[in-house]
Amino acid sequence: MSRQRDRWAELTGGQAGEKYAERFARLAESGHDIHGEAAFCAALLKPAARILDAGCGTGRVAIRLAELGYHCTGVDTDLSMLAVARGDAPALEWLHGDLAQLDALGLKPGFDLVVAAGNVIPLLASGTESAVVQQLAAVLRPGGLLVTGMGLDAAHLPLPEPPVTLTEFDHWCTQAGLTLRQRYATWGADPYCQGGGYAVSVHSRPTT
Repeated sequence: MSRQRDRWAELTGGQAGEKYAERFARLAESGHDIHGEAAFCAALLKPAARILDAGCGTGRVAIRLAELGYHCTGVDTDLSMLAVARGDAPALEWLHGDLAQLDALGLKPGFDLVVAAGNVIPLLASGTESAVVQQLAAVLRPGGLLVTGMGLDAAHLPLPEPPVTLTEFDHWCTQAGLTLRQRYATWGADPYCQGGGYAVSVHSRPTT
């Protein structure tokens, strides 16, 4: 059975790895902080914690977190992005796979935190979003955190209109047994206001 193409693959044809990496390299060279997502996650738990970077792309977030002392695994469907990640950090675990079928990758449950940055949720294959959230929740330890960042309007997405609303996302999280703990407007933890164009959400799995 063939896997449905995600919105990211439809946009890029699965050949975006080098260009994506070059974009962030230019941002770093111009003085921009490109590690906001990693810093946000690092503020939530201590080094040595297990982190899954879901939709890791070129590995920017996972590599930075590994530098800070976390044990990181990255998963992505885009082989061109994974090729960059493996070249930059060959010692880390990089897995090629569908987030809707994480259980097929043999990942051991018990991650302290799963991060899905970079509009991972809006760029999933249409109709798979609920299954992906279920799979991400399933690999968390009791009390573990799901951290997501997602655009909610065209200005914050590489799409003409948002395919996912916060209401839908929160519903999928509730179905997966997760509870919303915090929501922000940026990775710098600016307060979120209803109707904002971007949301960083922290959901938690129950401790029992």
